[in-house]
Amino acid sequence: MRLLRTPEDRFTDLPGFAFEPRHVDLPDPHGGLIRVGYVEAGPSDGPPVLLLHGEPSWSYLYRKMLPVLAGAGLRAIAPDLVGFGRSDKPAEIADHSYARHVGWMRAFAFEALDLRDVTLVGQDWGGLIGLRLVAENPDRFARVVAANTGLPTGDADMPKVWWAFHDAVEKAQVLDIGRFVQSGCTTELPEEVRAAYDAPFPNEMYKAGPRAMPSLVPTRPDDPASEANRAAWRTLTELDLPLLCAFSDSDPITGPMAPVLQRAMKGAQGLEHPTIQDAGHFLQEDAGERLAEHVAQFVRG
Repeated sequence: MRLLRTPEDRFTDLPGFAFEPRHVDLPDPHGGLIRVGYVEAGPSDGPPVLLLHGEPSWSYLYRKMLPVLAGAGLRAIAPDLVGFGRSDKPAEIADHSYARHVGWMRAFAFEALDLRDVTLVGQDWGGLIGLRLVAENPDRFARVVAANTGLPTGDADMPKVWWAFHDAVEKAQVLDIGRFVQSGCTTELPEEVRAAYDAPFPNEMYKAGPRAMPSLVPTRPDDPASEANRAAWRTLTELDLPLLCAFSDSDPITGPMAPVLQRAMKGAQGLEHPTIQDAGHFLQEDAGERLAEHVAQFVRG
């Protein structure tokens, strides 16, 4: 597998993102090492909160939440998915699979950092990956926050607005990452913030990850990831881990999943699930501080 690594000077002076860059090197099945970049804030002995981003963003998405969580005494950890941010970027779309992304984040969280009693915050693909981690490693988790996400199995069709996004990514000759993030926000992003979302991708060679992810979402019952996701659903529906749904009020892609998760998940019963007002798909960008306050309250009780 050929890996690309974004030059570090691409990340210089990004607005609101003065966090120390960190990384771990994970064993690659082909015999090499693959680097996962991450940032964290808060006391090293605080309750760990694992913040998983989605498509096509990176840990920059959590810059507004990290200080709030740290201020509550939590250890907030935001990795970059492989193919995104400071993490290594497999150069071919075929290098990416749902199973590999779950495996990479499992190795990051449990083998490299040895996290325990984790609170997951998963949005978009961060939930698709994170909910699998919870179902397959429940002893490592204390609670879950699902934020504008789901766990598709391919047994129900995706909404038309998602297919429009899928087709736009597939057909784009030049994948404008900043524009796609902007399209999922209710607020107008400053030009320098849009540029920060573009920073990990110097040119089209680096964008195999963002290009691959829409096609990895299970959209038919025989998708390679469908059975593993069905198994995850079966486990999650009976799991006693508290599960908080913190969805925004303006996300046409994942909005319908909030009541489904609240009804289906045993750990969601009896909780007061907040709706984050005036926020779109990327609610961390539109209302990150408010979302972080809900997460901190959920962890601290």
